[in-house]
Amino acid sequence: LKYKIFSMLRRNHHAQKKSTLSCWRTGFSRCYCSESSRCLQFLIRMNIRIIAVGKIKEKYLTQAIQEYTKRLSAYCRLEIIEVKDEKIPENASEAQRRKAVEIEGGRILSYLKDEEILATLEIQGDQLDSPAFAKKIENFGIQGKSQITFIIGGSIGISPGISNRSKWKISFSEMTFPHQLFRVMLLEQIYRSFKIIRGETYHK
Repeated sequence: LKYKIFSMLRRNHHAQKKSTLSCWRTGFSRCYCSESSRCLQFLIRMNIRIIAVGKIKEKYLTQAIQEYTKRLSAYCRLEIIEVKDEKIPENASEAQRRKAVEIEGGRILSYLKDEEILATLEIQGDQLDSPAFAKKIENFGIQGKSQITFIIGGSIGISPGISNRSKWKISFSEMTFPHQLFRVMLLEQIYRSFKIIRGETYHK
């Protein structure tokens, strides 16, 4: 009986010739992958948004972002949103820093949606290797949670209000990285994750 039910579901799944939906693992409008039971649970492409504080001016970083944006177009719908950073003096007081980060947080907040998975990049977050990072994204997809928004704060961090809303706190390292460079690092890991999810080869 279990085999008959699965066969029926699989036939229905592959019969959607005119569907605009696509297979989670392969990206095709019809699924030919070996994980059909998994695909039955999630048929739409993921929407990935990156909301970052500040603009990137360095040409080499802009080129890297454009390259990974191009690569990711085969795997997901990607949107990158830049919000204005708040200028503070180098010797700013703690009160000035708190005020600036709250202003930046308000700008981020205006773009957030209730139904999305909010992921923040924070030094106190969970440190995962690439396969575990990919598995986390895949599990959201299987659960039908197709919208993930990653937040990259500015040089003074992320406001507590945004951090408290986060459903997934991520740390790449205890080291400090420029937030402009971090955008490239995040895009690369997202791209690597989709390669892992689909079982495609990618250099280590």
